[in-house]
Amino acid sequence: MARRGYEDVVLTVPVTVPYQRYSVESTAWWAGRALAALAAGAGMSHRDFDGFSFASFSAAPDSAIGLTQHFGLLPRFLDFVPLGGVAGVVSLRRAARAVQMGDADVVACVAAETNGVHTFRYGLENFSRFSQDAVYPYGAGGPNVSFALICQNYMAQTGATREDFGKLCVAMRDNALKNPNALMKKPLTLAQYLDARAIAPPIHLFDCVMPCAGAEAFLVMREETAKAQGLPYAHLLGSIERHNAFAEDPVQMRGGWAKDMPELYAMSGTTPAGIDVVNTYDDYPFVCMMQFEDLGFCKKGEASDFVQAHDFTIAGDFPHNTCGGQLSAGQAGCGGGHMGIVEVLRQVTGQAGPTQVSGAKRGLASGFGMINFDRGLGSGAVILGGEGA
Repeated sequence: MARRGYEDVVLTVPVTVPYQRYSVESTAWWAGRALAALAAGAGMSHRDFDGFSFASFSAAPDSAIGLTQHFGLLPRFLDFVPLGGVAGVVSLRRAARAVQMGDADVVACVAAETNGVHTFRYGLENFSRFSQDAVYPYGAGGPNVSFALICQNYMAQTGATREDFGKLCVAMRDNALKNPNALMKKPLTLAQYLDARAIAPPIHLFDCVMPCAGAEAFLVMREETAKAQGLPYAHLLGSIERHNAFAEDPVQMRGGWAKDMPELYAMSGTTPAGIDVVNTYDDYPFVCMMQFEDLGFCKKGEASDFVQAHDFTIAGDFPHNTCGGQLSAGQAGCGGGHMGIVEVLRQVTGQAGPTQVSGAKRGLASGFGMINFDRGLGSGAVILGGEGA
């Protein structure tokens, strides 16, 4: 059965609540800041949001339904999406269908996290039964060791090098220096990247994100509503989502994008060459390269040549992670899964300010994450189109 498009469903009001390395505030505080910014940006009361999609790892003991009372919301569509790097894509897809079907008029999609001194460690201890039983007891808590295995295999199979990873990281840092909300404020050279201490070889220091507190958010509504409010908006041209794809691969070499990529472009009425700005999920730079391949920007195994042939800065020929990505802006938990969507929304509506890509009309944002033991389970992507796309 052919999927139905999203017709008059649009995204508007991109919000980033500036990140902090550590915070003594609760996750609800960060979510409240995001809701207040959405309401101010939309010129309406937050009580007019009749849909609420919430993503977080650190909200407990609060829940999405509990927060409706806390914030005075009265939603007829409610969703809780604690899916990490793919949370933004999942939230957007569900919200878009709710608006399209009339189950909600305005859905606030919010991802928020706090980050105390011990928040990340507590999260690792309780992330999943897989991690509790098969990773954490062996002193390998956290994703670095598991992703080191995947990265090592990826390098062996494709010929990718740390110089390739470093080029991406240096470009993202250059972009981040133009983003006032990015946590990383110092330039990064390729030599500094290559000389950085090992964390879990071949993963080194600048291959790793910095956990932080923060929030990302946007609104989903019908085009007529956005026009009535006088808001700049972007159409949701296409989307894909896939979980536990290619489970037969002994070590992960691809994500669900590879299975559904043709559908993404067909639904969006474009091709990889028609994308003006790309924001991949960048928990590690080699994952960006995997996405370049699986999303059709180059063939499998050719990402190394692709990286060396292109300029990934804002003014380059392949603008990538223009806000700096998580590797240079910070990773606010599930906010990292929303960051790319928020940045692409800014780009295609001409609201990106110092990180704006000239003439950007179509943008792609992808999501990835939820690693249990040996692979990231969730993957997805969306293509947004601004005026004239």
